[in-house]
Amino acid sequence: QVHFVESGGGLVQPGGSLNISCTASGFAYSNYAMFWYRQRPTSGREFVAHITPRYTQLNYADYVRGRFTISRDDAKNTAYLHMTNLKPEDTAIYMCSATVDRVEYWGQGTQVTVSS
Repeated sequence: QVHFVESGGGLVQPGGSLNISCTASGFAYSNYAMFWYRQRPTSGREFVAHITPRYTQLNYADYVRGRFTISRDDAKNTAYLHMTNLKPEDTAIYMCSATVDRVEYWGQGTQVTVSS
């Protein structure tokens, strides 16, 4: 069964950095693209970043480009999101996702709060 566990969220001051991770199980992880999305308190689900197998493509939403970096370690079945220069508007639940055999799967998410 496909399963994701996100971790690494927390409270950080504006301008700070944070690394979050998503560990996957139940499918051939290295063959699939991984996505990060976020759910902010006053908006719907937003795309954050995307990484294809073997780093063929990396894509970022405009509002995080230059500040966030997505990566993956296929030996650990884990995707990462390195976030820098965090802003209060980055406060959200961050979730990872993948489409496996035409079914979209989501993790429960990890809370990131940016506040002084």
